Amino acid sequence: MSNTTQTSRGLAPEQHELKNEARILFTSVFGPYAVNDEYGSRENNPMELYHNQVTRFQDVFSLRMFHRSWGLKFIQANITAPATLLDFPVRERFIQEIKDNEYDIVAISAILPNLLKVEEMCRLIRIHLPEAKIVVGGHLANMPGLDKRIDADHVVIGEGVRWFRSYLGEDPDRKFSHPNILSGMGSRTMGVDVSCKRGEVAATLIPSVGCPMGCNFCSTSAMFGGKGKFFNFFDTGEELFEVMCKLADDMKITSFFIMDENFLFYKKRALELLKLMEENGRAWALYIFSSANVLKTYTMDELVRLGISWVWIGLEGRESQYDKFDGTDPQKLVKDLQDNGIRVLGSTIIGLEEHTYENMDEVIDYAVSYNTEFHQFMLYTPLPGTPLFKEHLEAGTLIDPECKDTSEMHGQEKFFHIHPNIKNGDETKFLRGAFEKDFEVNGPSVLRIVRTTLKGYVKHRNHPDKRVRTRFEYEARELGTTMGAVIWSSMKYFKGKNEEVYKDLEEILNSLYEVFGWKSRLLVPILGRYTYFALMREIKKLEAGVSYEPPTFYEKMRMK
Repeated sequence: MSNTTQTSRGLAPEQHELKNEARILFTSVFGPYAVNDEYGSRENNPMELYHNQVTRFQDVFSLRMFHRSWGLKFIQANITAPATLLDFPVRERFIQEIKDNEYDIVAISAILPNLLKVEEMCRLIRIHLPEAKIVVGGHLANMPGLDKRIDADHVVIGEGVRWFRSYLGEDPDRKFSHPNILSGMGSRTMGVDVSCKRGEVAATLIPSVGCPMGCNFCSTSAMFGGKGKFFNFFDTGEELFEVMCKLADDMKITSFFIMDENFLFYKKRALELLKLMEENGRAWALYIFSSANVLKTYTMDELVRLGISWVWIGLEGRESQYDKFDGTDPQKLVKDLQDNGIRVLGSTIIGLEEHTYENMDEVIDYAVSYNTEFHQFMLYTPLPGTPLFKEHLEAGTLIDPECKDTSEMHGQEKFFHIHPNIKNGDETKFLRGAFEKDFEVNGPSVLRIVRTTLKGYVKHRNHPDKRVRTRFEYEARELGTTMGAVIWSSMKYFKGKNEEVYKDLEEILNSLYEVFGWKSRLLVPILGRYTYFALMREIKKLEAGVSYEPPTFYEKMRMK
């Protein structure tokens, strides 16, 4: 094992001897992922954002999809060296790649549960490419002492584009290019594949990295330098608009999943973008992350005209030290967003310092009462590299201070610290109970989307701004047919099982019929029978133990 591993944040401490003639392999860790194996993969931690953290206990109604390794694609698109990207290989495919090709640099991106896979990949690289330099980045790089655990030459914490440019002898501050990236792939729910036709899947847009809010448990904030630290790839609304136009025209898309921890925080940039969208007639839908105290600095009209269609927002509870509502009524804010067709993904932490056996039911009930379209529940986890980890390390309350086992370090299974009130692994029970309560009370997330999309369409279909009308008409294009059929088949499923959810679905379906008329009443039952058949077929597959894995991607690029 190398004893000269360099850990760095910012620019590379040295240049590679071949500079931008170095042949590079970028790779994610090897799969499979949704299995229990000796490399730290776990069945309860699949390579699926929604099924992993949001809809995991919604059974056949869970939203299933995969997302590419966006960071690796972004770096690959912003260097001039010959670079290959191997995304989601199985172990044998990774071995084949490093045996059959000569690479001067192998760069691995990983999260904390992937530590054993990274150890194994470094070992394999030393065997098959002994002269290659190994670079490791991603959230795993945030782990203190990682350089002593893996046989790598460089551990890169934080933003990787400028690091690689400086490592390759390029100008780290030249203009950034944005690759064409679809936000999701392989989408399915209820046994039905969601349309992935050209133009129907959002493009991923990465304006910035880091988070200005700086919550002490946030590994993303810590990775990019902590509270108030972030890096903008595109500083102005004009720069962002230029990038978005290119993505929209190249990919024939009308929506963007914006991978930015608090996109609306940069209000000057956002309002400049809105002005350019209006001047050029761009009717885009934006899916964003935001804190409540930032959202409230915009009027609802500004949000609607900007195209905000979906927002991921923290809902930490009334008494939490992480309450970000600052005097705003959070229930009213969420309802106002939904009434304007803006879908909400609420995120609630289970196991905060103030949580006890006595108040946990209240905490969960309060989160469920928002009736957001999606709701993520995560355990309060002192992840390595965060201020919260340091706090518990100094207090002697970490269960595994040396991080000997990181396989469950993902916030969806158990605590990694001694909680002052919750003991004996009961956090797992509380976490599962939160997901199950949300599903029992509010029904499937994919059906809640129909309710809110319909509200937005009815309210804004006659909006004075043609762009706004166009967006809502597009988002409502399948409400009276396909989505009505989904509601119809779900009613058939829930009848006799959960009468409250059945009544909610019946109300949504009647509203669809009222808005879309006789064609909807005629087509929905016909399409619904097919959807119900697919739903029941999927139930049998899941009961038989079927799991889903992302396909492998292999992409070569050399920019001129």
